[in-house]
Amino acid sequence: MNPVHVVGAGPGAADLLTLRAVELLRRADVVLYPGTYLDAAVLGHCRDGARLVDTAGLDIDAILGEVLAAHGRDERVVRLVSGDPSLYSALHEQSRRLDAAGVPWEVVPGVPAYAAAAARVGRELTVPLVAQSVVLTRTQARSTAMPDTERLESFAATGATLVLHLAITRVRDLMERLLPTHGPDCPVVVVHRASQPEEQVLRGTVATIADPVEEAGLRQAAVVLVGWALAGAVDPGACVPGAGESWLYSADRPRT
Repeated sequence: MNPVHVVGAGPGAADLLTLRAVELLRRADVVLYPGTYLDAAVLGHCRDGARLVDTAGLDIDAILGEVLAAHGRDERVVRLVSGDPSLYSALHEQSRRLDAAGVPWEVVPGVPAYAAAAARVGRELTVPLVAQSVVLTRTQARSTAMPDTERLESFAATGATLVLHLAITRVRDLMERLLPTHGPDCPVVVVHRASQPEEQVLRGTVATIADPVEEAGLRQAAVVLVGWALAGAVDPGACVPGAGESWLYSADRPRT
């Protein structure tokens, strides 16, 4: 029987899906999609007659009920998730249930939201001598508890570029927590619905970003980027303080 495909829909733009994802959508009989986060244009890749199921109001068992019923009819099923399935997609929960039911499944990667956000502001998140690591994390509000070892302050102390998911409603509190390690002038960029028609880009610093975020009324589908590698994104044309150049591409690097 056909495997269930868990497909990364990317940040939302219909032309930012992979070729493999588009082909699977064209062939699918049933497509389950996260309507809250997805630009409807993505569904334009689906064939006429495909059954489209918005999972926004469904819990995990209801979603898997739809998937298993369709698979039992030997239909080709695509479960679209926003961004990339490796991040905050509930792939763990869904795949565990598919395994228990003896249903084969495959994963198709997508463009992650943080990559689309960085592209939108034209910044590399790893800049030589400034930041060579990126921390992808989230915060806890009305959500699953964070492990005790994964405190924001601990990540901040590394100096890595921070990517905060599912954090937009707590920006003021988070910036206060970052103030001791990053200082008031550290650049911050917020990208809401990157690549979609409703896209918004807000630029500021640890000390200033909370006001425009709250004024914009953003509640979801936003990525918060924090770090000195973003200096040019906040002040276009500005150089990143302390930046060097990659040894990999240096003219002085031996080529043999």
